[in-house]
Amino acid sequence: MSRIVAIANQKGGVGKTTTSVNIAASMHATRRKTLLVDLDPQGNATVGSGIDKNAISFSAFDVLMDESLNIRDAILRDVAGGYDLIAGNSDLTGAEIGLLEQTHRETRLKCAFKPILEDYEYVFIDCPPSLNMLTVNALVAADGLMIPTQCEYYALEGLSALLETMKKIKRLLNPGLEIDGVLRTMFDSRNNLAREVSGQLMAHFGEKVYRTIIPRNVRLAEAPSHGIPVLIYDSSSAGSLAYLSLAGEMLRSKNKA
Repeated sequence: MSRIVAIANQKGGVGKTTTSVNIAASMHATRRKTLLVDLDPQGNATVGSGIDKNAISFSAFDVLMDESLNIRDAILRDVAGGYDLIAGNSDLTGAEIGLLEQTHRETRLKCAFKPILEDYEYVFIDCPPSLNMLTVNALVAADGLMIPTQCEYYALEGLSALLETMKKIKRLLNPGLEIDGVLRTMFDSRNNLAREVSGQLMAHFGEKVYRTIIPRNVRLAEAPSHGIPVLIYDSSSAGSLAYLSLAGEMLRSKNKA
């Protein structure tokens, strides 16, 4: 049975897509069958996986909007990071509006996933940087929520809307949804503010903060322009080692549960 993890933060530029691509690649490296779903209209996770987002037959848009589609027809096998991918592109902007007119609009993704739940150990969903119907679908379908966040001013305040949305979805649509973890990204240990905000996150979320910290890393920033995860671009880089560490931490937590 899959564990479905929505990777979300309504604030842009926090390393959400970088995390989605690289945790999928790292899980694949541990020999876990992994699927990445690009639910962001920008399609950056698709491009970062080595796929031309404008040259795909089916995308996450079709998975959401076409109930007759076999979801397996939308899965691209063994992309650059070795994982499988449901690609995303600007068509998803239409889904944001189109879903409002659909019946059971909040559960479309959850229903679409049912035929493949036995195929993957992990499914990661890269959510758009907003709390729209796409993100709602991801949270309704997910077992857990991963929240990447920079350790900067307003970090906690910026999470409040996401946490409120999660609470409503948990109460009304997905009682099993839980926070898997808060991930500190683009971290610079030399920065006093970063250390201070990191302490605030630890005080607020306690054990829900991953022990793994993703550092600022040039190789991590360069990898997307080459259409590959950092694990392939430079396996010995600090960014690559950090995401492998995160994968190990997630697997240990799952085994304990």
